[in-house]
Amino acid sequence: MFRAAVASALLAAAAFGLGAGSASAQSPDLIFKKSTVFRFLTPDDKLATYAIDDPDIEGVACHYTVPEKGGVAGGLGLAEEVSDISLACRQVGPVKFRAKVEQGEVMFRQSRSLLFKRMQIVRGCDVKRNVLVYLVYSDKLIEGSPKNSTSTVPIMPWGGQEPVQCRDWLK
Repeated sequence: MFRAAVASALLAAAAFGLGAGSASAQSPDLIFKKSTVFRFLTPDDKLATYAIDDPDIEGVACHYTVPEKGGVAGGLGLAEEVSDISLACRQVGPVKFRAKVEQGEVMFRQSRSLLFKRMQIVRGCDVKRNVLVYLVYSDKLIEGSPKNSTSTVPIMPWGGQEPVQCRDWLK
């Protein structure tokens, strides 16, 4: 009975991870890492800051910081990473939509453990204020995760161009 439950959980986790699709196609750029806990003879615990461009909306970039466990398990890539992730997104050029987008659509996802946890950045449009809203959270197959962070990007004029309206680009 227990083995069947574990096998079912592993199959579900594998299927869960396969759903990454194009949201995982882009690799984030590592900006820097900062050690937070010294570990003797094994890798230190670190905070790592990455940048990623929105693949569907030109002119928007997000930076996020994730903790990375050190020690033996972290060094071997077996440690389950904690869910504390911070996020900041900004307009870095004229905003141009490449395609229509959905509210809550996944912009980026990344595995945060061998099988059971992943981090996701999703986006939406605050139509009333013409603001893009980005949410980062981690989800865990078994118990979920309530930790999250939100960042907003008001779509502003750039170089004399009038700003696009995000409502015009919603599916």
